[in-house]
Amino acid sequence: MNESWNTSARADDARAAESRPPLTAGLTGAELLRWYWTLDELTGLARTMGVARNGGKAALTTRLAAALDGRPLPAAPARRGPATAQLAEPVDGDTVIPAGQRCSQVLRRYFVEAIGPGFHFDAFMRDFIAQNPGRTLADAVAHWHATRPDAARPREIEAQFEFNRFTSAWHRQNPSGTRAEALEAWYAHRALPKPPSAT
Repeated sequence: MNESWNTSARADDARAAESRPPLTAGLTGAELLRWYWTLDELTGLARTMGVARNGGKAALTTRLAAALDGRPLPAAPARRGPATAQLAEPVDGDTVIPAGQRCSQVLRRYFVEAIGPGFHFDAFMRDFIAQNPGRTLADAVAHWHATRPDAARPREIEAQFEFNRFTSAWHRQNPSGTRAEALEAWYAHRALPKPPSAT
């Protein structure tokens, strides 16, 4: 029998023997980081501890770990300022994208008409809208077409989307598996402590 596989299996068995502790202010930061928590769970703990809840799951986890260990908290990201004016219909290719424009239904309708029913706001288009005030909607359409080769390549799901990463990998390994089976596997997975390299 392969010794490295045997060692890995023993490590998995040891992890499975542990049980997930309650998420309370009595945890240490290291123990918080050893387990999978949902954003709702982390937000609830932050609320009870008086820790800022904005900035996304990774930032919130970092702040909570520091608070649990009595270390200085990393700065919370600045809250969004007041809402900026958004484009209203009618819009066309010459319409200039204002600073602070969101990926709104007005833009979606324009892009579906200009590009076709396959249009959706992917990372390329969200970034273009957010980072290119002063450019036109025609520029955005050209950007959509120019980025299709990159958009077609498989992309790694970002770390903060743990559920999506897990279920995507699970379905690759279990192509005939059902959604219910994937969810069952996810619940079993998140009940285990993270492997040492993931903490």
